[in-house]
Amino acid sequence: MLLNSVLACTFCGFHSQENPNDAAAWSIFFLLIVIVAVLAAVSFFLFRVINRERGSLDPSLCDDYVASESH
Repeated sequence: MLLNSVLACTFCGFHSQENPNDAAAWSIFFLLIVIVAVLAAVSFFLFRVINRERGSLDPSLCDDYVASESH
């Protein structure tokens, strides 16, 4: 019961206790799963592109960056 109130908004969490087959509660849960999956996919491919770019970077084309000393 506590888990339902944490995962759903107040309206859906309260009404899902009366009718566990409520379509609104299931749709919110489904959309949450879709959002998490899309964020995970974007993060994975962004991480993959960054690693591939670092791996194929020619060291002769890199600038020798020296941080300036600030007092």
